[in-house]
Amino acid sequence: MSATFQSDATSSNRCGVTLMNNQWGYVIAQVMSTKPDVTIREYPSMIRVDGVRTIDFDMAEIGEAVGVDFGPPEFEEVMSTHYGRMVVLDDRVLLFANPEDAAEHIGFDLKPVAT
Repeated sequence: MSATFQSDATSSNRCGVTLMNNQWGYVIAQVMSTKPDVTIREYPSMIRVDGVRTIDFDMAEIGEAVGVDFGPPEFEEVMSTHYGRMVVLDDRVLLFANPEDAAEHIGFDLKPVAT
């Protein structure tokens, strides 16, 4: 019996990151677990943080929970991978499921091009 595979080009409307399952990763996951539409899944060596449409990692909020100054470089140290459009600002890391949602941050022009 052969398996049948299908493709679906519609957006999943999901975005997320994989964090190391260490002290910082655990605290980030705890902070993010209080956010609407964010799901946390812990595994032995990693933590998945997945969200619907947009995830906003506020560095000040995370830093307060971690107990040290925390910024995008520290966040990127504990993050191993991500999916969705990532925008790194001075005080936050934003993830967007769809490029259109990130348009104002990435200079994505939503106007149609005349052919």
